Amino acid sequence: MMHPDERPDTTAGDPEIRLGESAISSLLAHYFQFEETLGMNTARGAAQSVQSPRPTRHPLLSRVIPGMSYADDTGTEDLSSPEDLPKRIIAVIPAYNEELTIGTVVLATRQYVDHVIVVDDGSTDKTAHVATLAGAEVLRHPLNLGKAQALMKGFARARHYGPLAVVMLDADGQHNPAEIPELAKPVLSGKADMVVGSRFLNGTNRIPKYRVLGQKTLDLATKVGSGIPCTDSQSGFRVLGRRALANLDFYSEGYNIESDMLAHFAGRGLTIAEVPIGITYDVTNGHKKHALTHGLDVLSHIIGIIGYRRPLITFGIPGAVMTFLGAGMSVYTVTELYTGGAFHSVMFVGGITLLILGLLLVTTSLILNSLVQVVKMGKA
Repeated sequence: MMHPDERPDTTAGDPEIRLGESAISSLLAHYFQFEETLGMNTARGAAQSVQSPRPTRHPLLSRVIPGMSYADDTGTEDLSSPEDLPKRIIAVIPAYNEELTIGTVVLATRQYVDHVIVVDDGSTDKTAHVATLAGAEVLRHPLNLGKAQALMKGFARARHYGPLAVVMLDADGQHNPAEIPELAKPVLSGKADMVVGSRFLNGTNRIPKYRVLGQKTLDLATKVGSGIPCTDSQSGFRVLGRRALANLDFYSEGYNIESDMLAHFAGRGLTIAEVPIGITYDVTNGHKKHALTHGLDVLSHIIGIIGYRRPLITFGIPGAVMTFLGAGMSVYTVTELYTGGAFHSVMFVGGITLLILGLLLVTTSLILNSLVQVVKMGKA
């Protein structure tokens, strides 16, 4: 039997493999050169430890709560190696087929955080490989499970490091990592449990009108459902403090996680703040879903939240309107019959139908509201 070391190199003559190695070498050189221009680690140091890099710390990070112990309050596992020591600020970036932008986003983000976690949500391109080369810790989903599940996986991993704050941002380059220090200040100073980066508090952002209309609709629905008057309820650029990380015990799917966070944290009494951020829509690989489809999906989910939390609003008000309208139509029909002799059968049937449906909705809202109150009393 031939010893493994004595086997001929079958890849030496394969042009595709040589091309792949050349491309990877070129990519490495590109990222290391970019890293040096950003004033971070040397190319050699990053190449030796791409899983757990030691980026240059932003001045803000060296001043956060001196003398505080950064061990996880929830029983963090013992982390022995230097690369696994507790990190003060961690970034979690969900990514799906973002090989064109993820490297730049990771390198820029590492200037302002201690550690970057990229969750590759079933990508079919080189997203995971490029993110690793850029210095991120990469977690992978074998299948595309959606943004919510990707973020939850990243948050669960981040908690092992006992961070003071965890930043979530998009992988497509729309968010500016240089705004992380300002975004994190309310959390690091103890003034907020979660900070939402608002695109609408920054007067210089050029946001398409259809996005403004859609966002305002979702903001209004979110306010009704959660009671939080947020100006940008769908912003994916946020910072979560320790209390927020400890209260991520809810289920969410896809792009509903932003609204679910607000509703869940508001119900737990957490403090939520907003900070102005910039936004760039002119990116290589933008939103994975059409804006209208995305908006309708989120809106239907928010309506479901409102129905669960505030059944009197969701069912009671429409039921009352239908009841009064049906009663009015029925009375008008009967009056016309006795005064003029004309019987409007269509209006009469419509009025009775509305009256019955309205009474059913009002009754349903009262029953659901009673159940909600019982659940709240049970939790208290």
